[in-house]
Amino acid sequence: MIRILIFILIVLGLGLGFAWLADRPGELSVVWQGQLIEMSLMRAASLLISLIAAVLIVVWLVRTIWLSPHTVTRYFRARKRDRGYQALSTGLIAAGAGDANLARKMTARTRGLISADQEPLIHLLEAQTALIEGKYDDARRKFEMMADDPETRELGLRGLYLEAKRLGAHEAARQYAERAAEKAPHLPWAALATLDSQSQAGQWDDALRLLDQSRVAHVVDRKEADRKKAVLLTARAMTKLEGDVKGARDDALSALKLDEHLVPAALTAAKALFREDNLRKGTSILEKNWKQEPHPDVARLYVRARGGDTAVDRLKRARKLEALKPNNAVAMAAVAEAALEARELLLARTKAEAAARLDPTESIFLLLADIEEADTGDEGRIRHWMAQALKSPRDPAWTADGVTSPTWLPVSPVSGRLDAFEWQAPPHTLSATVDHDQSTADEAIRSLPAVVEAHVHEPAPTARRSETPVILEAEREEPRPQPQPIKVAERKAPEPIADKPPVNKTEKEEVANGEHMPDPFFGRPPDDPGVRDPAGSEKAPEKTNFRLF
Repeated sequence: MIRILIFILIVLGLGLGFAWLADRPGELSVVWQGQLIEMSLMRAASLLISLIAAVLIVVWLVRTIWLSPHTVTRYFRARKRDRGYQALSTGLIAAGAGDANLARKMTARTRGLISADQEPLIHLLEAQTALIEGKYDDARRKFEMMADDPETRELGLRGLYLEAKRLGAHEAARQYAERAAEKAPHLPWAALATLDSQSQAGQWDDALRLLDQSRVAHVVDRKEADRKKAVLLTARAMTKLEGDVKGARDDALSALKLDEHLVPAALTAAKALFREDNLRKGTSILEKNWKQEPHPDVARLYVRARGGDTAVDRLKRARKLEALKPNNAVAMAAVAEAALEARELLLARTKAEAAARLDPTESIFLLLADIEEADTGDEGRIRHWMAQALKSPRDPAWTADGVTSPTWLPVSPVSGRLDAFEWQAPPHTLSATVDHDQSTADEAIRSLPAVVEAHVHEPAPTARRSETPVILEAEREEPRPQPQPIKVAERKAPEPIADKPPVNKTEKEEVANGEHMPDPFFGRPPDDPGVRDPAGSEKAPEKTNFRLF
């Protein structure tokens, strides 16, 4: 565009000059070697301009002829370079597609057309070709050569880093990432890899400093940076909890400001506050986190916030958590555990069964087994709950890269990745998958065996009286070819509660005298063949009694 403008200005200047001369006619006389030459001024100007143009044309022709060998050489060199770049492009595409034969062929052609000193991408093509051919030693040598060249340093370091990760040489990978992050802190892979390695080594201060630098360089977006910083602050607070309670509290509270949903940060902050005897603020942090998403660890720490509390006090705190998040399986399970410790067995059983209906998991059925052992001690009923626990889904746990941990960890022990642990159900095989819903939990509760062994418990102030045993009578005089329903002293099998006929006078007298306590018959269907035999009955003494379990 500039050249065209200059050409237009020159033509315009010549035109104006000739117009100026045409308006001012005159004669030009020149005496040269005794001869007089006369002509008009316009003709003299035209001859001068023509002479200058002829000289320029002659100079151009001489220059073109003189430089023609170089021009021809440059033309063929440019044509060869274009062919080399075309082969290089084809080779890189073939290497990316995994075509080793074409990539090797294009590598050889590129080598013959372009010099490696002229185009460093040839080293990349050779390294990628060696990788897809399985020649890893050759690929590493190429990457090392690229890492020594300032122009391709970052590319070579990334190749060496990936090869070290593939071989499991984590220390070498960490060193390559640190070299790349030192020379080019704007590289996301180098910054994040260095961050993971520093976190894995427990260098929380260096990791926080690198994260701030990466955030300023826009390597990590704001939301991800806040999450990672909250995890790092929580990890540092956990390490300070034993020796520097104040520092642990400050780090944990800072982490909660960045991510209020981070459960480990809330737990660490509450522990630090409890050690400083600040019970009110610690419990308020746990309550706020509990309202967002109930977590068993939060409930466990909240219930046992004060070391000198009795079991009844812990039960009150569990009931308060349930009030904050009603109709929740985790809250009901917490109340059931606290009620079991306080010997409120009826409350414990009620809450545990309600939690099983909402979320039938392994732990809730194990809790029901503990309640059964404390309440009745019936081995059959305990085995029933244990069998349900074996068939139930596993409880959520801190899981990362296919492994579970009893406590939260900031770094995965498998991959070394920061913030890898999530609260979720552990992975399990497909054959072990069992679909549990409210109907299956109700069926498990209805199919609970009756109590078969007498356990007399004195009523406690906070515990209910245990159920009386159910003793089954043996078959009648002659054995029958097929099993018959077991009967007790000419009484029929129990009917549903709504349709149960009133007991006769003898039975009422037995109940009043304490000789016979009716069994609640919990969870048994109306057509259950098992019946109850009053203890100490003297009817039909010749018959033999036996127990179902």
